Amino acid sequence: MSIRHGLLALLDRGPRYGYQLRTEFESRTGATWPLNVGQVYTTLARLERDSLVVPAGEDDSGHALYAITDAGRTELREWFARPVDRKSPPRDELAIKLAMAVGSPEVDIRAVIQAQRLHTIRAMQDYTRLKAQAIETGPTTRDEVAWLLVLEQLIFSAEAEARWLDHCEARLVRLAESIGQADDDASGQAGGPRRQADSTNSAAHRPARH
Repeated sequence: MSIRHGLLALLDRGPRYGYQLRTEFESRTGATWPLNVGQVYTTLARLERDSLVVPAGEDDSGHALYAITDAGRTELREWFARPVDRKSPPRDELAIKLAMAVGSPEVDIRAVIQAQRLHTIRAMQDYTRLKAQAIETGPTTRDEVAWLLVLEQLIFSAEAEARWLDHCEARLVRLAESIGQADDDASGQAGGPRRQADSTNSAAHRPARH
């Protein structure tokens, strides 16, 4: 999640202070990607450095406000218009774990897959319950609609992960079968000449019939 652009999107609605930005960010995303105030102010400092936001005085309570600049709005519009780059996907811990497990003979990779599948299905069920609750109360604000979209993305991702785990397990079964067949073939080929030699030697030592 781009915190940088997320904060710009919130500031596009008007000046905000740090804790307010944190609260609205988590409200918009359903706290799926929690922020701490330190992250917010660090990001604001970088945005100010890049001339995308500027200090905008204080509110009635003395909170330091920030406002988006024209350059910030241009950056934000370009971000909305630009597809998310999939050429360099973020590192996925599960994919890395399974890739490492395949090369580790002491690891029961099917047990790893089954444990992850159980966890993924439970998470999907939790997301589905939250979605049902959100629909029951009826999303009436932009933040509620945004949270519903995030929930549905999490559900679709969990479903895709469960299908991928099924695929991984099936592929491992086929791989084990093909390796077993290759070992049997190799054993048969190795045993063939020996059996032929044993047969020849046995014939050589049998007494001739008259």
